[in-house]
Amino acid sequence: MAATHFPVDHFTSPKKGSLSSYMMSLLPTSNLGHERPSSSSQHMKPLPPESLPKRWRGNDFLWHDQPLELSEESGSESERNERSVSSNNVKVLQSHRSMDNSNGNEETSTSDCTGSLCYLTEKSTFVSPQLFGFFQSSLPGTLKGCHWVLLYSTWKHGTSLRTLFRRSENLQGPCLLIVGDMRGAVFGGLLNGPLRPTEKRKYQGTNQTFVFTTIYGEPRLFRPTGANRYYYLCLNDALAFGGGGNFALCLDEDLLHGTSGSCETFGNSCLAHSPDFELKNVELWGFTHSWGRPT
Repeated sequence: MAATHFPVDHFTSPKKGSLSSYMMSLLPTSNLGHERPSSSSQHMKPLPPESLPKRWRGNDFLWHDQPLELSEESGSESERNERSVSSNNVKVLQSHRSMDNSNGNEETSTSDCTGSLCYLTEKSTFVSPQLFGFFQSSLPGTLKGCHWVLLYSTWKHGTSLRTLFRRSENLQGPCLLIVGDMRGAVFGGLLNGPLRPTEKRKYQGTNQTFVFTTIYGEPRLFRPTGANRYYYLCLNDALAFGGGGNFALCLDEDLLHGTSGSCETFGNSCLAHSPDFELKNVELWGFTHSWGRPT
C-alpha cells in the first residue's frame, strides 16, 4: 500500500526557541478523508500548556496540522505485506494475527495473576506477576509463552531515545514499551520493531498496536478504536502513541519527561497520574522462543 501524503508545508527542523510549536505541530487533530470521525472527537480538547513539559510550552501551539504521511507499515495487518528480516542477535517472531477484543477497545484485568516471571531474561523495574499475567492474556497469540528479552532500560543503558532505537535495530516483530512515572503508575504500549525514526512525520504501526496503564488499580488496555490510523510516531526527538486530541503517550528525546492525554486513536484517558510527568524508568522488551540475554 502506497504511503498517504498530506498537503502540508515543507518540513524543516525546529529552530531554537520554537520547539514548543514544532512538537505540537506533530499532533494530528483531524481524521483522514476516508475515515469516520469518532463520536467523542467533538469533545476533545487540547492539552493545556501548563500540563506540558517546560521545554514545550509557549503561546503559539498549533493543533490543526495533519501528519505529513502514513508509512507503508501503518494500517491493519491485511493492508501491509509481510516482511522477513534476519536478526543477528535476537530473533523475534512477528505476529500475523489480530488480537481479539470481546469487550470493546478497552480491556481490564479481572483476575489475580500469580504467574511466574521466569520468562523474563532480566529483572524488570515494573513487571509484577499480576502485570505479566495481564500481558499474557493481551499480547498476540504467537508471543504467548515466549521469553522476554530486555532490549533497553534507562537504568542500564542511559537516558537516550537514540540508544533505545539503536538497541531495537536487530528486532523483527512486536516489542513492548513499559514506562513509569514517579508516582507509581506503569504504562506504555505495543510497537513493531525495529524502531526506525523518520525525518518526516510518518505514522507507523498496525491495528495490533495498543496502550495500557495501571492507574486504575488493575491493568487496563486500550486498543485502536478505528477512528484513525495514527498508531505511533518515531522521530529523532520524540516517540509518541496516538493522535486526534492529544498524544496518548509522548516521550521526549532525553527520556526524562513525557506527556499523556486522551486521544481518538485508542479512546483512552490519561495514562499517567498527571498529563505532565517525570519518568522513573523506560524499558523496551522483545520476545523470543529461545532463551538468550542481550549483549
